[in-house]
Amino acid sequence: MNETFDLIVVGSGAAGLTCAITARKRGLDVVVLEKEPVFGGTTALSGGVLWIPMGPHGRQQNPADTREAVRTYLMHESGRFYDQAAADALIDKGSEMVEFLQRETQMQFVPTLYPDYHCDAPGGAQVGRSILAAPYDIRGLGPDMARLKPPLETITFIGMMFNSSNADLKHFFRATKSLTSFLYVARRLATHVKELLLYRRGVQVTSGNALAARLARSALDLGIPIETSTPVRQLVVEGGRVVGVQVEGPDGVRRLHARHGVVLACGGFPHDLKRIAQAYPHVARGGEHLSPTPVSNTGDGLALAESAGGVADIRYADSAAWMPVSRVPLGNGREGVFPHLLDRYKPGVIGVLKNGRRFTNESESYHDVGAALVRACEGEKETVMWLVCDKACLAKYGLGYVKPAPMPLGPHLRSGYLLRGATLAELARNAGIDPAGLEATVRAYNEHAVRGEDPAFGRGKSAFNRYLADPEHGPNPCVAPVQQGPFYAVRVVMGDLGTFDGLQTGLTGEVLRRDGSAIAGLYAVGNDRASMMGGSYPGAGITHGPNMVFAYVTGQHIADRAAAAPAIRPEQGVPA
Repeated sequence: MNETFDLIVVGSGAAGLTCAITARKRGLDVVVLEKEPVFGGTTALSGGVLWIPMGPHGRQQNPADTREAVRTYLMHESGRFYDQAAADALIDKGSEMVEFLQRETQMQFVPTLYPDYHCDAPGGAQVGRSILAAPYDIRGLGPDMARLKPPLETITFIGMMFNSSNADLKHFFRATKSLTSFLYVARRLATHVKELLLYRRGVQVTSGNALAARLARSALDLGIPIETSTPVRQLVVEGGRVVGVQVEGPDGVRRLHARHGVVLACGGFPHDLKRIAQAYPHVARGGEHLSPTPVSNTGDGLALAESAGGVADIRYADSAAWMPVSRVPLGNGREGVFPHLLDRYKPGVIGVLKNGRRFTNESESYHDVGAALVRACEGEKETVMWLVCDKACLAKYGLGYVKPAPMPLGPHLRSGYLLRGATLAELARNAGIDPAGLEATVRAYNEHAVRGEDPAFGRGKSAFNRYLADPEHGPNPCVAPVQQGPFYAVRVVMGDLGTFDGLQTGLTGEVLRRDGSAIAGLYAVGNDRASMMGGSYPGAGITHGPNMVFAYVTGQHIADRAAAAPAIRPEQGVPA
């Protein structure tokens, strides 16, 4: 069975859906193809934050921000990979995209208070460049609710979602200390349990799950089919032009024709074992890597494009958005991956290597801590650290997948996820850390931590360091001594939130050959396209923000070309 569309989008994450919606609003007939049985891709598992400098929310929060400051910051962060045309397009089209989606679709955004990750660098901002998908009741998806990818299990509480910086978490941390927080938590839990009984999943979603759900609802409202369980097996190329795809779905093998283009939005290559062995230094030297991204992100888009002459070189020093993670035993033989997004910022948590020494400011961004870990373990087979804290810290904040008091520790101790020692030396022996090194490190750290100081790494000096710490802890919300036994640790290895290296494209998304010429009819968006950041991670949402902006640009470009050019007759690959 052959079908013809104006545009075929391969992948159902934020970038793919943004491109599809943009083209459909311009009158094109669009279909979205997804290899998984659920839609949402990496987006559905993410934080749902977008970095949109000079956007409508940011202009209200930080009216003093300027395009020159944004350019300066991007130039500082991306170094030799700085692309002024891309920077200008992000500034000019970012605000336009946000306003378009909020005006024309179910997509709504809310401001955040996130500082740029390197807010003290030239051009950095203390606030106003990161926005967040507004929470969403996924019952609005109707029967398609069952096809929305669930959030990452390890960062929910019995399936209940939180935004990393919202009031929910503060109330949960204070539930045993404040009547107001206790009542708040009780209401949230009661509502969530009711949802589980009625729908077998939480229906009030936040973060990336809300972003994916809102975009999917918007696409479905526009009559865009989202075909799940439909992997693309190959591109159809005629006369040097990509004119369609061959898919294998519930109805067998089909050939779908595209009058005006095929857009690859397959999520990059975090689970392409061959490619990450080349791109990730810690994998190349034999270290463990655990990615919380969908296991279906196996580099399909890159392989499809390469089959048509596209180029996906490994160019960046940091080929992915690094995320320190831990392996979580979930019972019944299941394992999960926990991304250490919040615990590292809390006072009383330190990170040490196998030699027991600290190696970085634990309150920097996940990417910066990950990059520091990769470099600190250069020359070693294992790329590993341990997050260490004492009894009081664990009870107050938790550690990794371990929840704060009054949640029980027994299951985590028995599974081996949480390590314990009556003394630092005993903890070190149980964890495989050098005891003398750990004792010396904690002794030196505590000498200054009792005054809220960290002369070794300057923890707590930047606004970003303090943002996810404990504002009620003084004098430094990021620093407290590690001194009250028993002591605890969680083993942490390298993971990623997605890849930065990808296909070489033009500004409007055309996939390029090695000689710089465009492959007619083939485009790439999202993590299939090389990141404009050059392997750096300047702020919250620098994946979703630029990815969605350039997907919007690509959708507009394809629609403009469709309006100006005759349709392509698929059986010949020439103008009709």
